[in-house]
Amino acid sequence: MDVADVLAFWAVSFVFVVAPGSDWAYAISAGLRGRVALPAVGGMLAGHLAATVLVAAGVGALVAGAPGLLGALTLVGGAYLLWLGFQTFTRSAPPQESIDAATGSSRARWLWKGFGVSGLNPKVLLLILALLPQFTSTSAPWPVWAQVAVLGLVHLATCAAVYLTVAVTAQRVLSARPGAARVVSRTSAVVMTGLGVALIVEQALV
Repeated sequence: MDVADVLAFWAVSFVFVVAPGSDWAYAISAGLRGRVALPAVGGMLAGHLAATVLVAAGVGALVAGAPGLLGALTLVGGAYLLWLGFQTFTRSAPPQESIDAATGSSRARWLWKGFGVSGLNPKVLLLILALLPQFTSTSAPWPVWAQVAVLGLVHLATCAAVYLTVAVTAQRVLSARPGAARVVSRTSAVVMTGLGVALIVEQALV
């Protein structure tokens, strides 16, 4: 694995990460609530890390090869996004004076929710499963699992940079505009709900 392979992987990973989806919607929702942005993004990164570890350990291939298991994961992930979207929609964006009032338990909840957004998304696992092996080589000096680990760290760094930027931008641009913040928050909720419905319908049609 040389530098050219790493850069090529980074380019593909970047395109995937900057495409708006449930991760973006969740990052925006967390950004509108101030101090929970870091734990929320940390939870999403933990979900991507878990998928990378599964691939490196060879478990990802087993999951992808088990239609029943993958189907169950898809349904759970879709239901989770529906629940999260409903919660986000029914909660209006907080006023400016309450942005810094997040407690430790609130941060922990946002962290675990973030892990669920990424960790329960079967498309994340399948994308990493399909993507990482293409940039590894059995003839390279490093073992395949080590190559996967390096590429996984590159992917995590990209996720961290993009999701934190999205969350911070949402906080700085929208925190002083409660009307706009409410619209964006509910739009994020609709995106998460729509993706949840799409996952469930997709699985039902298989």
